[in-house]
Amino acid sequence: MKNKFIKLLVIVLLVYCVVALISFKKPEIKNKNNQGKDIICFGDSITFGYGVSAKENYPTALSKMVTYLVVNSGIDADTSVEALGRLDSDVLSRQPFLVIIEFCGNDFLRKIPIEITEKNIREMTRQIQQSGAMVAIVDISAGMFLKDYRRMFRKIAYEEGAIFVPAVLNGIITNPSMKSDFLHPNGSGYKIVAERVYKAILSYLN
Repeated sequence: MKNKFIKLLVIVLLVYCVVALISFKKPEIKNKNNQGKDIICFGDSITFGYGVSAKENYPTALSKMVTYLVVNSGIDADTSVEALGRLDSDVLSRQPFLVIIEFCGNDFLRKIPIEITEKNIREMTRQIQQSGAMVAIVDISAGMFLKDYRRMFRKIAYEEGAIFVPAVLNGIITNPSMKSDFLHPNGSGYKIVAERVYKAILSYLN
C-alpha cells in the first residue's frame, strides 16, 4: 500500500512538473527576422519623456544602445483608446522592425475598464504583427502598483507572441531621486527604463 502511494505521488509530481514547464515556456516571438528598419516607441507620457528634455527621454537613451533608428511616438496623457486611433499614421505607415508598446497609466487614471485596455493592446499587437513587425509590451507596474495590468500584459505577450518587458518603473517610482514628479522618471530614471527595455529586446535584434 505504501509503495503504491509513493508511486502515485511520483506520478502526480511528474505531471505537475511537465505542466509547469509548459506554462513557463517562453512563447515564440513573431516576426523575429523581419525586414523593417526602425524601432518605434509607441506610448504615453512615459515614452514621450514627460518632465525631461528630448535628450533625456527613454527612446533617446535606447537609441544610444542599438544600431536602429529609434522613433519616439509617445504622446503625453494618451490612452490606449486614443493610441489605437493613431496606430496607422504613427506606426504602421513606417513599416517598423519593432514596436515597443507602453500604455495603461492614463487608462487607469481615467478609469477606463481594464478589459477595454486589454482589448486595445491586443488589437494593436495583432495589427502590428500583421504588418510584419515584432512587438514588445512594456509593463510599468511596480510592486502592488498596477499589478493587475502586469498580469494582463504578460498574458497578452504570451498569447500573441510578443516580447514582455517587465516592471520598468520598479525601484524608480518609489525613489524621489529618480523622479521628476510623483510618477514620471527624471533623466536618471528614464535611462534605467531604457536599459530594462534594451535587456528585454536585445536577443531579438538582428
